[in-house]
Amino acid sequence: MEKNIGRIKDTSLHSFVVSAEKAASWIQDGMTLGLSGFTRAGDAKAVPFALVERAKKDHFKVNIFTGASLGSDLDKVLSEAGIINKRLPFQADATMRKNINAANHLFVDQHLSQTAEMIRAGALPAIDFAIVEAVSITADGMIIPTTSVGNSLTFVSQAKNIIVEINLEHPESLEGLHDLYEPAEQGKREPIPLTKVDDRIGTVGIPFDLDKIKGIVFTKQADSPSTIIPPDHETGEIAEHLISFLREEVNVGRLTEKLAPIQAGIGSVANAVLHGMIDSEFKDLQVYSEVLQDSVFELIDIGKVNFASGCSITLSEEKMEQVYGDFDKYRDKLILRPQEITNHPEIIRRLGLISINTALEFDIYGNVNSTHVSGTKMMNGIGGSGDFARNARVAIFVTKSIAKGGNISSVVPFVAHVDHTEHDVDVVVTEQGYADLRGLAPRERAELIINNCVHPSYKEQLRTYYEEALTRGGQTPHVLEKAFSFHTNLANNGTMLEKVTVSL
Repeated sequence: MEKNIGRIKDTSLHSFVVSAEKAASWIQDGMTLGLSGFTRAGDAKAVPFALVERAKKDHFKVNIFTGASLGSDLDKVLSEAGIINKRLPFQADATMRKNINAANHLFVDQHLSQTAEMIRAGALPAIDFAIVEAVSITADGMIIPTTSVGNSLTFVSQAKNIIVEINLEHPESLEGLHDLYEPAEQGKREPIPLTKVDDRIGTVGIPFDLDKIKGIVFTKQADSPSTIIPPDHETGEIAEHLISFLREEVNVGRLTEKLAPIQAGIGSVANAVLHGMIDSEFKDLQVYSEVLQDSVFELIDIGKVNFASGCSITLSEEKMEQVYGDFDKYRDKLILRPQEITNHPEIIRRLGLISINTALEFDIYGNVNSTHVSGTKMMNGIGGSGDFARNARVAIFVTKSIAKGGNISSVVPFVAHVDHTEHDVDVVVTEQGYADLRGLAPRERAELIINNCVHPSYKEQLRTYYEEALTRGGQTPHVLEKAFSFHTNLANNGTMLEKVTVSL
């Protein structure tokens, strides 16, 4: 420990160093914890694992607030340990998902820009302990985050107690990467003074109240690599259709070859779509997003992206080794901010982002379901897609047209759960094509979506539904007793297809 104590530049804090087990012993039943971490990056690791061990002999439950999903299988082991009362605002773990859907613990699905605001307003339980991962603590009283910022700034400013995990796996060269800015109280704040993607408006670290520091834990554990699947034929076609749309925007003069700042959601499809920009004519691109994934760094490597602002860096194992092995190459092209700022409606609207997010399904009128399988079973959460869709210059949702070997159509008569209404959705894209819904009435949207985006095996079925709906009339025609027929077919027959041919 002696050789590592230098990471705590304020020598008055040296006496606060404790074991993870000691820190975990301070957590009591009913408390609310604010954990650092955003999509498998920069998550507090040692103390949460010590809590799981403690749960083997002590019974307690706590609320877990984070930035987004956690790495190191933390959501899995916390869920299995049975110590979670309530979790928010996002998760992406199969075990936790199963327990949420079994009502074994509560889950609050939130727009990621709103968690910090709600904590400051006292609309959520007070944070008893902020547990945040850091590279170091500076002599002038700032916590230097690691590979994500998430909600850590607000957790630290609002918590009753702070535990800092200094992770020796992360190099001290990360200092200077972050830009920490927290808006003032609502009704008393000034406009957020960010007008360009590469603006710096805050501090390089998280300021903290010295009296709130309860303990400092040393740990050494790398972030979990992303679970991104490489681009495939279908995602390549989605990318081609999206690029065709952007090319048309350039042709009519709404964009230039520099486009506008790009936001791309987390996940394999969104990453693959951004990857498709590599061979495009677009250049001098900027990224203003939540998660900086492999594709962002690939675009930086070939000179397509000249600056990227995000909330976390989440990379595959191979890309992680390359990026952190030569980090100076990227230092002047990156900023990490709090998610409240990366996802803030004011900034999204001001910068005029092109927003690309993934849908589970969308319907013939352009409503999007991002979260609930068959309308009831939570997948991961809405994340930041709503923050961006409502406020972007162009809100684009992408998905493959079918899933589960063709038994599921991603385009349905009416989505079984609505996360993004037709009013917030500008363009929908599948490997079949794209539909630009801007300025179209509901009947125009339905025709375009069925013609351009639906898989051939479902086109006739959707056309039949729509034609019957037209006989009922209305601004947005529906056959109410059949609006969820695709989903009931799936529940009853294992496929959304109306007719199943059985070969003998």
